[in-house]
Order: sequence, then structure tokens, then C-alpha cells
Amino acid sequence: MQFPGSRIVCVREVQRSLKDSVKRLVEDKIAALGVGALFRVQTDRIVTPGGGIVLFQGMQDHTAESIKSLEGFDVAYVEEAQTMTARSLEFLRPTIRKDARDGQPGSELWFSWNPRHASDPVDQLLRGPAPPPGAAVVRTSYRDNPFFPAVLEEERAFDEIHKPDRYAHIWEGEYEPAAVGAIWDRLTIHRNRRREAPPLRRILVAVDPAVSSEEGANETGIVVCALGEDGRGYVLDDFSIAGPPRAWAEQAVAAYESFEADSIVAEVNQGGEMVKSTIRSVRPEVPVIEVRATRGKHLRAEPISALYSLDRISHIGALPQLEAQMCLMTAAGYQGEGSPDRVDAMVWGFTELFPAMTRRKPRRATGQATTGGSRYNPITRRVR
Repeated sequence: MQFPGSRIVCVREVQRSLKDSVKRLVEDKIAALGVGALFRVQTDRIVTPGGGIVLFQGMQDHTAESIKSLEGFDVAYVEEAQTMTARSLEFLRPTIRKDARDGQPGSELWFSWNPRHASDPVDQLLRGPAPPPGAAVVRTSYRDNPFFPAVLEEERAFDEIHKPDRYAHIWEGEYEPAAVGAIWDRLTIHRNRRREAPPLRRILVAVDPAVSSEEGANETGIVVCALGEDGRGYVLDDFSIAGPPRAWAEQAVAAYESFEADSIVAEVNQGGEMVKSTIRSVRPEVPVIEVRATRGKHLRAEPISALYSLDRISHIGALPQLEAQMCLMTAAGYQGEGSPDRVDAMVWGFTELFPAMTRRKPRRATGQATTGGSRYNPITRRVR
């Protein structure tokens, strides 16, 4: 009604019939507002004031040719956007594009969804490291609803007590719960989340370099970890990136400078001396702590997950892609696709910050001297 004649399309990935769409919800809202005389509700559309229309369509039915029928539309509202495929987004984004003119706003894409996985295309687009220019992302929950009914408050309180593994996803807008047997869970992560870090004693940029920089290869995990003056650990940011060695080295050094870190911690299993030399080709004087894994990823991760369980580590703000990987790490290994590069980097950071927790002393049998090192040796370390 604010912009008469507007053309709007409400889409979802799969719409087998109009019963799957929000058409009935729109009709009910028109009736509730008492403006039914201004609209004409038809079988497959709603005609709005000024000759505008609201259509309801499924993206799975569109092709590269048929999507052109939406050119010139003012708004595309994507409901249940967590189900939208990358293909559908590629069709929709360049189609709904109209410049503002004569007092009328330009075209807009609206998305609403309950987050499912950080890897979902809509989350990659809008909550990833580089959202489109001009994008506005609003995170909301039941707390923001001034009309939140008492009956739903009873449901929420029940779920908080009886469904703690699902609560954060259902009521707080967190991603889906972890894989079966995961060594991290979203409830613990969310419970300890902080808006700001306290005074910090030590800051490290942890790097887990990718083996390859080819298209489709794993990312290089780059995570900023810190030890607070309160003795707790903090994840300050996630700078992980896909790209060649020079690119991830520049990213790691940028993180080091941005947070005025003490050192860069880098795994050297794959690159050896090249890892340190690549970092120092960007900034020669940067201190690099080289670490080498001698045990599996999940074995190195378990002491750090124990720190989370003890409420000794907090994330500053939301780190959706890192947290998604964490909740797919199980005692049997990583259950996601590719390699958990972000988790690996974070684990290296806290392994360095909590040495007493992650490096066990050699066992000494009663009445018997021992020689050599500990049989438990998840890493070896050199500072240079």
C-alpha cells in the first residue's frame, strides 16, 4: 500500500501447490488489518492497490529462461530460505534488479529463515565473510516479539529444560545441533558466548595451512585465540580463507596486526619450512611458533573440547562456520565434508595457550625410573 502498483513474488525452493506457500498467511493478514476492500484475492495471485500483484512460485520449477518472467519485479520474498539451493539463488539475484527512480525504491530481495547449517547457500551469501554490498542482516528471536503469547512461553520454558540439545536451534536461531557423538555442542558454545572480550594476557593467530590451493580445495584455517587475565580462553575472530599460500599468509599477518597478537602458531606438517618462510615473506619479523601433529585431529581436539565443557572458553560474537565444523567433530573423526580447517586452527591456538591441559607429563612407574619422552605426544613444537 505504501508503493501502489508494486509487483511482488513470494518464492520458496519447492512449492508443490499454493497450500505450501504463504498465500493464506497474506490473505489472513489483509483480513486482520481490515483492508480487504483494497485487494482482490484470486486463485493463484493477489491483486494489490494500483494494479500491483503478488505471485507465489517455487524456484524448482524455473529454468534460466523462465526466470526472466520475473524481470522488473520490485520485491522477491524468499520464505524458508534455508532450503534455497545455490542454483536458485544464482537465478534469482540477477533477475530481481531494478534501479530506483521517480520516488520509487529499487528492487529488493527479502529472505526469512531459521538457520540450519552454516554451509547452506543463504548463510554463505548473507552470513559469510563477504555479504553483498548493501545487505542488511537482522538476527531475531522470540525475545524481539512484543506479542509473544503465553502459550509459546510455556513451550519455550519446557524445551529449555527438557530439550537442551534442540533448544538453541528452535528458540535462539542457532544452527542445527551437532552430529551424533560430537565432542562440542551448540548449547555449551552459546551459553558461554560473550559480546566483548575482557582484558587479555596473550593473543595468538593460529593457522592450519591447506594442502592445495586448487579450486575446490580445503580452506586454510586462520583463527584468533586469546587467554584472558581471568584465566579463560576466548575465540576473537575467524579469518579462514581459500587461496594460494601468499593469500593465506597475508590474511594471517593482517589478523596478527589487527589484534596486535603476540605470535602466529602454524602447523608445518604439510609445508615444513615453507610455512614459516611464506608468513615471513609478508612480514619478516613476525614471531612464528611451528607445531607438528603426531596424532589424529579428533585426539588433538578432545582436550580443547573438555575446556569448553568446563565453561573455560568463550566465543566473542557469532562464528557460524567455525561452530558448524566444531559440532561435526566426533570421537570417531570429522563427520562433515572436506577437512575441519577452522577447528584445527582453533585447536592449535588453545593447545599453545593451555599447555598444562593439552600436554601430559610422562608417567613414572612406582619404584622404576623412566627414560625418554611421554608416550602421549599430540604435537611437537618449535619457536623461532
